[in-house]
Amino acid sequence: MELEVRHLRAVCAIADTGSLHKAARQLGMSQPSLTTQLRRIENTLGAELFSRERTGCRPTPLGRSVLSRARPLVAGMALLVAEARAAAGRADGPCLRVGSTASRALAGWLRRLRDRLPGTDITLHMDVSAGALLKMVAAGQLDVAFVHEVEGCPLPVPDGLEQRVLVEREPQFVSMSLDHPAAASSVVELADLAEDRWMIDPTVDGESDGLRRVLGAAGLNPRVMHGDYLTAANLIAVGEAVAPCQPTSGPRDDIAIRPLRDDPLAVRLLLFSRPGGDGAEAYADLTAAYREAALRTVAYRQWLTHHKSPLLHAPAA
Repeated sequence: MELEVRHLRAVCAIADTGSLHKAARQLGMSQPSLTTQLRRIENTLGAELFSRERTGCRPTPLGRSVLSRARPLVAGMALLVAEARAAAGRADGPCLRVGSTASRALAGWLRRLRDRLPGTDITLHMDVSAGALLKMVAAGQLDVAFVHEVEGCPLPVPDGLEQRVLVEREPQFVSMSLDHPAAASSVVELADLAEDRWMIDPTVDGESDGLRRVLGAAGLNPRVMHGDYLTAANLIAVGEAVAPCQPTSGPRDDIAIRPLRDDPLAVRLLLFSRPGGDGAEAYADLTAAYREAALRTVAYRQWLTHHKSPLLHAPAA
């Protein structure tokens, strides 16, 4: 077996995420397939690249040596592909490559971008990993990326990117079944959820660490399940779990969404771009779209009113 760029990319992904599961998801492949691929790579090199520990995968001395050579090669290939695609795009007309983590503001943002840039080919790349999106902006694969940074878990930001803060501190609400005892209150105490199973997506950067930090600070040690938020919604509706959620989350007939007392969970909403790119105009469109999504949600609008947020007032034209 000869090593190829895709093999080096897999090794870098495992090192960056510290987990075969997270790396497989980032690479768009199954974990068994990635495990088999890693085993073949290690067989070719004659030694292990990672030690498998209870907390994840840690590079061995050989692994660190391979990574020091692999990272520049992977980055160089990504830049080559990005530049080639950008050149092809310029030949066919203007394009704007947008990256984003999940957000209710996304639809309104894309609508505004298309209205402002008629004739521009606007593409969207979604990823649960903010860090992965920032790497794509740095590599020239995306023009802008809208991401959230979990409080207490700073994102690793590649050098040279421009950062614009959309919301300095967005509170995270909690979703629960309609018949949950805490759902009768307009604001939920964290202690009222101590006996519940909390469900989080471990592939979202900082989500697990941020939640455990907040729960630990409150003296709570509830059971935590891992899974994607589509699955979580079904479990929440039948009372099997509770989960943090964005305050812009729309109402559902089978789930109650409530703010937490004193807003212990929060994220920072950020837009990244390369210098001289489309960041300023995209930021203005995103600000308007986020405000629209925020005011559309009753619970969040009430929270904004209570905290006298400037989001309640449209900026001057």
